[in-house]
Amino acid sequence: MQLFDGTGPLPERVRGGIAALGNFDGFHLGHQAVVGRARDRARAEGRPALVVTFDPHPSRLFRPDAPPFALTTVAQRLRLFEAFGMDAAIVLSFDAAFAQVTAAEFLSVWLRDRLGVAGVVTGEDFTFGKGRGGTTALLASEGPAHGFSAETVEAVTGAGEVVSSTRIRSLLQAGDPAGAARLLTRPFTIEGVVEHGDKRGRTIDFPTANVALGPYLRPAYGVYAVRMAMADGRRVDGVANLGIRPMFDPPKELLETYLFDWSGDLYGQTVGVELHGFIRPEWKLDGLAALKAQIAKDCDAARALLKG
Repeated sequence: MQLFDGTGPLPERVRGGIAALGNFDGFHLGHQAVVGRARDRARAEGRPALVVTFDPHPSRLFRPDAPPFALTTVAQRLRLFEAFGMDAAIVLSFDAAFAQVTAAEFLSVWLRDRLGVAGVVTGEDFTFGKGRGGTTALLASEGPAHGFSAETVEAVTGAGEVVSSTRIRSLLQAGDPAGAARLLTRPFTIEGVVEHGDKRGRTIDFPTANVALGPYLRPAYGVYAVRMAMADGRRVDGVANLGIRPMFDPPKELLETYLFDWSGDLYGQTVGVELHGFIRPEWKLDGLAALKAQIAKDCDAARALLKG
């Protein structure tokens, strides 16, 4: 998959494409319906299949003090788009200047002149332009004058509810990673670089690989059954504590993973920690001996859950 930033006209080889427009954080079932429709139309018409996304999320510009809420990083989304069969992705930088682009300018300068699209596909709630002045109705009515058609994909429902990033965040915050995974079509995965910690885990025979939570949404604090995706492609089962480690001072928000039947040096490597099941909330236990005994129980619970 080719990658572009949209700051200049696309090369001729990817102009005339069908583009899915949206942030697509999470790339869940609803997003997949939009991107899949763009891909299928492109294939049927013999055109490039494009996806246009934004980084950072617009909310980061307008609400910079909001708690972290990302379900994916842009790097994760790009890999998902590629696996979904898209030919090219255009990542538009959503900064203060871009926020001033009017809806009319987005239609003419961006979609027509820079991207040269033949068609666009969006979800029902897609808006664009300064003050969110552009709507799907505007795309449909004004698109033909700029050389492209516009199509809207209905919201996808599951278990009687609309599949949305908001719904997935609420499931994760409620300690239901399995429910979130059903809507994402894969486990919620926190990617990061394994960093040096205080090495307390190895003193109780449970050394951990520590990853900062970064921009990701904070799921319910607690202990999870996890699988770690290594840089070399291996996936290893384990148990992880996600939270502030109430046993230790000072509190430090961290994702600490103990891997089963594995040894090696992961420092400096980028890994992905998949949350498969919630085992228990964080507890403040009575000393390191009690902590060691509890971790052993957590390991048994995680092994059983991951086998299920």
